Amino acid sequence: MPRFALALPAWAWLLVFFVAPVAMVVWFSFGYKPGIFGTHANDILSFDRYVEALSPTFFTTFLNTLWIGLAGTALCLVIGLPVAYWMAVKAPPSRRGLLIALVMVPFWTNFLVRTIGWQVILAPEGWLSTLLQDAGLIASPIDILYTRTAVLIGVVYNYLPLMILPLYVAFDRVGMPLREASKDLGADKWRTFTRITLPLARPGLIAGLLLVFIPLMGDYITATVLGGAKGNMVGQLVASQFQTAQNWALGSAMAVMLILVIMVTVALGALLVWLVTLPFRTRNRLVIGDGAMTTARTDAAPAPPPAADRVPEEVAS
Repeated sequence: MPRFALALPAWAWLLVFFVAPVAMVVWFSFGYKPGIFGTHANDILSFDRYVEALSPTFFTTFLNTLWIGLAGTALCLVIGLPVAYWMAVKAPPSRRGLLIALVMVPFWTNFLVRTIGWQVILAPEGWLSTLLQDAGLIASPIDILYTRTAVLIGVVYNYLPLMILPLYVAFDRVGMPLREASKDLGADKWRTFTRITLPLARPGLIAGLLLVFIPLMGDYITATVLGGAKGNMVGQLVASQFQTAQNWALGSAMAVMLILVIMVTVALGALLVWLVTLPFRTRNRLVIGDGAMTTARTDAAPAPPPAADRVPEEVAS
């Protein structure tokens, strides 16, 4: 049996459940809504739906979604990185399984249910507002529900485990011997972390960023429950066009635009990281070759000629 046959089930799964649906969405985006009771028609193809999706009304929502996606991903990184490092390095090995289970606890509850839970917590008459007022920390009920701040809190809570778990695996694979070797060579804790641990954990860092940013950009449940009109996201617009307005063409164009925004943002982020780290990679590069060997020879004393080229003293005299 050929080797590629082992990958056929995976390729078939991707083709049926990913490539085909995305291709249909792209195809619908070039169509139009035929009437009040119609959903889409593609007998006339155009880019009009993309122009409509980029109108000022919807463009503001795209910018708001990008802001929430970048800010939510950054907050997940800031919170998740020290937590994952502590779990993998500082926590006792006997308790790490329990800590991983605690991180996974939110996934044992339905996504919508735990988002509604934050709606109860952040409500002006909720227990958090009452507690803060009784403690004298605030004078009036909190007023962050149905705002962009509430959406940001919800997405950080919902997607934080997707940042912690890859980072934990990456930090755990670095291993104590490498950190101990770095300390034996004179490096302090900060230098060991920035020069040894963090670079070796880069695959987990990249995986965590992608696992958080990509689904966060398409989230519409959190924005619907916690955001209201001030926390609108593109996912809400796409869902409303498909379910309420029955305009599959416009909804497809918005979905394609969202995919393109995600791809461009990820590419620009990767380029920015590459440019920032380029001086450090160049400075720390070790070159072994003829040039280094030549330099070493010029600095040292001249080597004697080979034995075969020497002239015996008796013959010379």
